[in-house]
Amino acid sequence: MAQVRDPLRAASHENPLLSFRIDHDTEDGLHERRKSFQLEPCNRMSQFNYLREKLRRLRDKNPADLNLRSHRAVTWLCRSDEVFDTDPDAAFIFAWISFNAAYARDLGNDPGGPARSAFHDFFTALVAADPNGRIAHELWYQHEGLIARLLDNRFIFNPFWRFHNGDLSFADWQERFDRAKEIAREAIERENTPLVLSIIFDRLYVLRNQLIHGGATWGSRVNRNQVTDGTEILHCLMPIFIDTMVSATDRDWGAAHYPVIE
Repeated sequence: MAQVRDPLRAASHENPLLSFRIDHDTEDGLHERRKSFQLEPCNRMSQFNYLREKLRRLRDKNPADLNLRSHRAVTWLCRSDEVFDTDPDAAFIFAWISFNAAYARDLGNDPGGPARSAFHDFFTALVAADPNGRIAHELWYQHEGLIARLLDNRFIFNPFWRFHNGDLSFADWQERFDRAKEIAREAIERENTPLVLSIIFDRLYVLRNQLIHGGATWGSRVNRNQVTDGTEILHCLMPIFIDTMVSATDRDWGAAHYPVIE
């Protein structure tokens, strides 16, 4: 009998963004088989090298706006990796810029609210363009502990800071926090990937504001967990986001924000 090639196993060798080891196989279908996988820790350098090569290979085939978006995102992600171990604040900021390069559109003069509402649309499109479920797998079977820490961190919950900045209408921030965690828990139980991503990135957006708007001291020892956790989740998700986008050329990822003008 001819040996049947397992496409999932083969893909793990061909693409470092799918690097996993299979502990055992089941006969219960793709969804159950994913549960038997245990992903290895992110090998950031191999992922980034793979992306650079893929972008070069597809440059003449993909739309110019997609090429620009993906190229910008990869360059900032690589810069983040260079300071990952030495400057956590800079690593997070550079990784966030990579995310911004991938998703951002023209949001007018007040990008804050629209930017956060645009997250869900972007994540919905990403998940729809990811038929193999790589993004979901990262969330459910690789980084569940990291995600739990982010969701349980009040220092990246916007109502917490609204109250501590003097807005008494947010005196019930603890109740809001508990409700928000319950919503996230239900979304996780339903494996609602776009919603969970939106919740996570809404928290990371608060961290982004703290750093970009001078609400934190560089290199501070106070409340460091969210910086390192935020950077880690960005480093593990962004390569898959970018790879998904450049592989789904039939989708409109939008015109690149701030196009190149010569």
